[in-house]
Amino acid sequence: MNAVNAVAEIKNLRVHVGGRTIVDGVNLQVLPGTITALVGASGSGKTTTGLALLGEYPAGARVTGDVRVPDGLVGYVPQHPGAVLNPARRIGALLRDIARTQVRGLPRRERRAAVHERVLRALSLAQVSDAETMLGRHPHQLSGGQQQRVVLAQALLLGARVIVADEPTTGQDALTKRSVVEQLAAVSREGIAVVLLSHDLDVVRALADEVLVMRDGHVVESAPAERLWLAPRHPWTAELLASESTTSRIEPASGGDAVLRSGPLTARHGRTAVLRTPELVLRAGECLAVVGRSGSGKTTLARCLAGLHRDHDGEIRLDGVPLPRSLRDRTRDELAAVQYVFQDARAAFDEHRPVLHQVARTAVRLRGAAEADAVTAALTTLAGLGLTEDLVRRRPGRLSGGELQRAALARALLARPRVLICDEITSGLDTVTRQGMLDTLAGLVRDRGDLSLVLITHDLATAALATRIAVLEAGDLVEEGPARQLLTAPRHPFSVRLLETATRLPARTRA
Repeated sequence: MNAVNAVAEIKNLRVHVGGRTIVDGVNLQVLPGTITALVGASGSGKTTTGLALLGEYPAGARVTGDVRVPDGLVGYVPQHPGAVLNPARRIGALLRDIARTQVRGLPRRERRAAVHERVLRALSLAQVSDAETMLGRHPHQLSGGQQQRVVLAQALLLGARVIVADEPTTGQDALTKRSVVEQLAAVSREGIAVVLLSHDLDVVRALADEVLVMRDGHVVESAPAERLWLAPRHPWTAELLASESTTSRIEPASGGDAVLRSGPLTARHGRTAVLRTPELVLRAGECLAVVGRSGSGKTTLARCLAGLHRDHDGEIRLDGVPLPRSLRDRTRDELAAVQYVFQDARAAFDEHRPVLHQVARTAVRLRGAAEADAVTAALTTLAGLGLTEDLVRRRPGRLSGGELQRAALARALLARPRVLICDEITSGLDTVTRQGMLDTLAGLVRDRGDLSLVLITHDLATAALATRIAVLEAGDLVEEGPARQLLTAPRHPFSVRLLETATRLPARTRA
């Protein structure tokens, strides 16, 4: 790349935290109108490198190297955009405040028109189709994808020439993912540089001009995207690409007993019905994948099963015995039998206590294990998921999102559940780690025989693990059947559309 034309540049960046090197000798140049992708496993240093362009580093970090942003402002679209929006203010007020700083000096009437025009243009560039409606809403009234577009519009209004997009498609269904790709492509056509931090190789393939592959804080390979996909030179890059096409599968159980039975079920938020499903039966040794768009009711169904959402009609039975609707009313054995692994693993851990102690506590509380035995069991389970003792003796803030996700799975497994509910637990993982997680789940079901899985996922490659798949759309179950049949010959129009969209994202049109 030509350093003279670069809108952002990093030279020999090293970041050390608590005696651990998390970024080691990274170099990066970003040109106007290009999309540069950083890929790699959780904890590889992608986010630390991206945030360095904003001058942000972990607490207590020791930093060396040079970070230059000649054009000044760098915008940031975080993985959880709702966290950076003021919940008390409407979207219109947030955006107009920023736009007013750009039109100072104009007469009042002209200023008002200019502010409105700038806001609408920023929202248009961020791929917001219903801008006027959006302006009157508060952040909590928007979906995650809508919040993401608003945060991007904020950065565009401020005149950012570089946008750092941190895992923008994590937890998104195939249709929403396509919209994110179109959104970032539109931004790059305006001459704005995008630094994309992502584990999603389909998205990277569709968007990136240049790809940097990171592992353990190092850039192990850097190349134009076209060359890297065709001829990866580093073994880790080759492993990442090869893991895309690997699929685990749980074969159908032969006549297993019904472990969990729900419904017919109608769940509500207040007076609004948000989920309507017929009877669903989960047998021993089966895996049911629940797929659909964001807001379709997937997580609400999972929360009903786990006792986390009590506002519903219809019974949920474990081994034929009705379960209390509320988690608070379930016995210790009932709590152990149905375990839930949350999508936001970081929020599920106490930030002040070491991860190991929190994982081991499950065996003490739900199975009555002695403290020493629980710690030993926790270390064994964590090691089986690729987490070392040194790592899990740290507090949650010093683990990556993917590492915490695996720790959350280990915590649930220590309860020795009959039913394990996994809510988007692979959405924040790179392809190699995701495949390892799916292999682990498939192995658990195969080896135990009596463990059943409920997978909440937007990712059809993850759903391919399942014995059966249920498709939700706008709160209704529109199709349910064997995974092999549904993934090859779906019957419902929405299932067909979901499958077609997931096959391959279109490459962006370069300016």
